[in-house]
Amino acid sequence: MFTVPWTCSRCLRRFPKIAPDLRPFFQRRTVNTIPDTGLSPALLVRARSLAAEHSALSSRLADSFDAKTAKRLGELVSVAETLKKWDSANESISELQSLLNDPNTDSELRSLAVEDLEGNHGTLPAISDKLKESLIPRHPFAGLPCLLEIRPGAGGDEAGLFAFELLRMYTSFCSRRGLGSSLIKKDVADGPAEDCLSEAVLEVGTDGAYEILRTESGVHRVQRVPATETKGRTHTSAVSVMILPSFPETGSGMDSGLNFEDPNSDYYINPQDVRTEKMRASGAGGQHVNKTESAIRLTHVPSGTVVSMQDSRSQHANRKKAWQVLRAKLAEARQEAREQELVQLRRGAMGGVARMGRGDKIRTYNYGQSRCTDHRSGITIHNLDDVLVGGDGLETVMDSVRTWLVDREVEAMVAEDAAKKQLI
Repeated sequence: MFTVPWTCSRCLRRFPKIAPDLRPFFQRRTVNTIPDTGLSPALLVRARSLAAEHSALSSRLADSFDAKTAKRLGELVSVAETLKKWDSANESISELQSLLNDPNTDSELRSLAVEDLEGNHGTLPAISDKLKESLIPRHPFAGLPCLLEIRPGAGGDEAGLFAFELLRMYTSFCSRRGLGSSLIKKDVADGPAEDCLSEAVLEVGTDGAYEILRTESGVHRVQRVPATETKGRTHTSAVSVMILPSFPETGSGMDSGLNFEDPNSDYYINPQDVRTEKMRASGAGGQHVNKTESAIRLTHVPSGTVVSMQDSRSQHANRKKAWQVLRAKLAEARQEAREQELVQLRRGAMGGVARMGRGDKIRTYNYGQSRCTDHRSGITIHNLDDVLVGGDGLETVMDSVRTWLVDREVEAMVAEDAAKKQLI
């Protein structure tokens, strides 16, 4: 910290004829010369290493094209470009500080330098956050559409009612964000209430939807007084939300690692491992639905995963949807197992590393206080109505969780690098 002359631009605009000898009295302010970028030396080393790799691959690609090299180059371009901006901002800050440290710098130049310095200080944190985010490996499903599965948990009918409200919330959110969505499964619980959900699957068909919505996986808890409660007591119920990757109808043209039709792919499902059963659909729907075997149930024998589908009158359409959901569930389970292996490795090297899974309580919706609290990022929004209509409140919560996820991943990377250095 040091004190440098500073011009109050508002005062000087209002009083342009201030005597030169009085101007210094309007030009005193303390400037922090060391910006808090939140970047550790270990992260910068990693960023510079990846940027060097980007440069080397660019030279190699200029000589001869290679699909694998081009793909890797595309993965590194964000790191290289953001690091360049970060270096440029820090270089500008250093030059401006040198200018301010120079006693021969005149007052006008000082005032301009201070304004520029403040501008660079203001933009540097955003650049640093983007650099941190670019250092995190891209999720393998990030560019895919997704399936959003909602199931009521503890809480009886009240959980089913809230599950219906969550379905409405996400449908509205997708509409506001321009994400194409369609309901491929909706099962309503038996009873007088038509909006008591027992299970729903919403397909969000826009590429990249998985990355946007993957923060929503987990248990959502609601605290409110049910309409059937005569004594005014607050009840607590829970609803499980799962975000699953949605693969295209055919695996051709996809990345080889995600090609579910390739037996060598991690996401391949052997049809011989899946038992198919035809059933009559249950519930409302008329004679055709109840008298024909249009419903399909698929069971993946090795994992015990079961998917049933009866929304369509066509057996072929139900089979197609059931395979889509089964493929998504198995792919998500396999990816989650991989992430858990990484967590175990990091825990063994560093200790104390954990992750929140699909069974963890991630968010609470309190109707009495009009409050929505996310238990990962810690953010609280006191406008529950806006959250439940999929408005800006929900987007704010989701953005805070993405930032929380980036910070946790960055902390893990830094700790992992430190642990490796200790072993050397």
